[in-house]
Amino acid sequence: MNQQWNTGTYDSAMSFVSQYGESLIGLLKPQHGERILDWGCGSGDLASIIAQSGAEVTGIDASPAMIEAARAKYPQLRFILADGQSYTAEQPADAVFSNAALHWLQDADGAAASIAASLRPGGRFIAEFGGHGNIASVTAALPGAFEAAGLSGQLQLPWYFPSIGQYASLLETHGFTVELAHCFDRPTPLEGGEQGLRMWVDVFANGILSVLSPSERDTVLDYLDTALKPVLFRDGRWIMDYRRIRVAAVKR
Repeated sequence: MNQQWNTGTYDSAMSFVSQYGESLIGLLKPQHGERILDWGCGSGDLASIIAQSGAEVTGIDASPAMIEAARAKYPQLRFILADGQSYTAEQPADAVFSNAALHWLQDADGAAASIAASLRPGGRFIAEFGGHGNIASVTAALPGAFEAAGLSGQLQLPWYFPSIGQYASLLETHGFTVELAHCFDRPTPLEGGEQGLRMWVDVFANGILSVLSPSERDTVLDYLDTALKPVLFRDGRWIMDYRRIRVAAVKR
């Protein structure tokens, strides 16, 4: 599976990713002079906001397109192309911040170990990402969509959506004390009117669809549109059934 990111579409039609993440910065409470890592920084918008506190921010992301976009938008900041499942910072950070990224890291154990190794003792970890039940309607409909395209058995989901218990236990295993773990529904309206779901799938399920021919892709998208419209389409727009985990922890 090869997830590719269209950074232009991501920054415009999917700008809600960074907008919702801004409230997470209030939980981070960045301080002047702190070293902070943005784990899965995307195109750098939240790293830039964190840096306004006077903190020294480094963004990491595994997508070359995202890192290229972040460097172009915020040349004054440092961005590193790195896999968050195995990266370790050269110098331990005071905090690791992550918004809407950890559910892409299926090696959750590797990611937690890497985050712990990149923090100083007493350093804090603040994150929000998809929790158990996130986009449940989409994940339930995708097998039928692939079957309709004659591709039963070829569907591979790229996401990791744990429960609070699973994730808090994982962090404790890697030397964290969990101070906050909250799971909540966050219905998320999409831009694009009738085309909103297709735009979302093109951005966030690009890797899933990359194995399909153009005609197979159309079949899958048509199936999803028909199956999910009664559930997710209201008052002229698509509203995704997001469910998020927000966590705050301190490295022992």
